[in-house]
Amino acid sequence: MLTLTHVHKRYGSLTAVEDLSLAVRRGEVLGLLGPNGAGKSTTVSLAVGLLEPDGGHVGIDGLGSPTEPRVRARLGVAPQALAVYDLLTGEENLRFFAEVYGLSGAVLSRRVAGCLSFVGLSERARDRAGTYSGGMKRRLNLAAALVHEPDLLILDEPTVGVDPQSRNAIFDNIEALNRDGLTVIYTTHYMEEAERLCDRIAIIDAGRLLALGTLDELLVAHGGTPTLVVVTDGGEIRVQTPEPLAELNRIAAGTPVLAFHVERPTLEQVFLHLTGRTLRD
Repeated sequence: MLTLTHVHKRYGSLTAVEDLSLAVRRGEVLGLLGPNGAGKSTTVSLAVGLLEPDGGHVGIDGLGSPTEPRVRARLGVAPQALAVYDLLTGEENLRFFAEVYGLSGAVLSRRVAGCLSFVGLSERARDRAGTYSGGMKRRLNLAAALVHEPDLLILDEPTVGVDPQSRNAIFDNIEALNRDGLTVIYTTHYMEEAERLCDRIAIIDAGRLLALGTLDELLVAHGGTPTLVVVTDGGEIRVQTPEPLAELNRIAAGTPVLAFHVERPTLEQVFLHLTGRTLRD
């Protein structure tokens, strides 16, 4: 659905994206993770055609570059900075974006009503967006990205500053869209969001792709060894081992086991292992 092939992007002496190759498969949710300044925003801007690469190629579904309007029309984007007009109602916001994409008449009205219902804003459709809560604005932002029925949806930090109810509603929306076949690119700093939503996860830093795979693949390749924690009469025993069950049996053969559990690697551990613990401002 989206391919970036040996893409480079520089701002003067700063290299924001360096030799990045990435293919987003049709129908998947691809998570894009990276610390501040890793190149995520530049990568998204290249993917949607806001920027042209200094080298390499960006293509959408075999149709060409997203810098071409006919190709870019296949995309839906919900940016981190809300693309919502506070003085317009929720319905007027969606009508505006639908008209930008060339929708009109009954099709426009049907799509606007359907998207408002999908994100749970039908009852507030005629209220000005400026009266909406942060979570409602985020859901309207999502609806604006969907109103023209795109083939590829790009969500840039879509749950920043929202309440738990709206956050969960956005998750449910994304999962429903993906079940219907929509391809999604999802950038986030929240590891649990990537773990829940993403079929594959790409971790980038300094403009380079560090790792790409399913959650299980990343944990095996970069997460380290599981830790077996066993409680006995003599206290707690902690053993790093790739075979927790065999190690548990060995311990149990020599002393009664009161309790045990296995601490497995997490995506956060993978992320820190690959990108380091240095603060990014």
